Amino acid sequence: MASWRWLIPVAALAAAGGGAALWLTAPDPIGADAVAGWSPSPEAAARGERLFALGSCVSCHAAPGAEGEARLALAGGRAFPTEFGTFHAPNISQDPQAGIGGWTPAQFASAFLRGVGAEGEHLYPAFPWPSYGRMEVADALDLWAYLKTLPADPTPSKPHDVGFPFSIRAAVGGWKLLYFKPEPVVAGLSGQEEAGRRLVEGIGHCGECHTPRDPLGGPDYTRWLAGGPNPDGEGSIPNITPASSEIGGWSAADIAYYLESGFTPDYDSAGGGMAAVIEETSKLPAEDREAIAAYLKAVPAVE
Repeated sequence: MASWRWLIPVAALAAAGGGAALWLTAPDPIGADAVAGWSPSPEAAARGERLFALGSCVSCHAAPGAEGEARLALAGGRAFPTEFGTFHAPNISQDPQAGIGGWTPAQFASAFLRGVGAEGEHLYPAFPWPSYGRMEVADALDLWAYLKTLPADPTPSKPHDVGFPFSIRAAVGGWKLLYFKPEPVVAGLSGQEEAGRRLVEGIGHCGECHTPRDPLGGPDYTRWLAGGPNPDGEGSIPNITPASSEIGGWSAADIAYYLESGFTPDYDSAGGGMAAVIEETSKLPAEDREAIAAYLKAVPAVE
């Protein structure tokens, strides 16, 4: 028996290590105290409508084939095939059963800013909460106020088609520990460039597509906005830093006009997923498009 005594401290250390790992990777929701006393208002909804356009939320959460006002039902269903499996955009309408109409403000803020679902589960980063996490609780509540003005839809969300081991939600906690960085990616900016940073790095979540990823699906921040394979599996996403062969030679005014009209300086037009983004950025105030352009001219150039 004495020869087995060394297993006792080893087992204790293993248990302690496992407990520490679980603690470090546990979901970290927004507390109810952070939203205490909040209630929706027309002013909050107006601010949220701008964020809704900046995030191009409808391009992911509208039902496939929906047109016009029907797109605002946000019934979900769009498929996002990746090397880890196929993710489906959920119903985020105001239906209390099929959608998120029964959520509390704290639950929505937790999902939006921390990637924590209404049941306390980790949300996959196919939903761009890693970018939204750079925003403030007040921003999440403004968006929530706008979503409350949109219709309900009873269409059930499609389950994700994700196999083992990626089906283990607890593992997303480890992913967060490695890659969730809510601090600014490009620091030291001010004025219009800083305003653009908040839009691009936050609600605009441009880096989710325009930044290459490593084998675990984490963004390579050393190549911020340098382009890479299309997350949907077809083609590639262009480099949008000043070194880009696509927009590196554009002026800030060219970029702002592109975000408004969809036309490049050579009179080519936006296509693919970017066409849906332009449909939303065209609705923004001119100062937002100009701020985005100023930021894109200020980010580090990456060949």
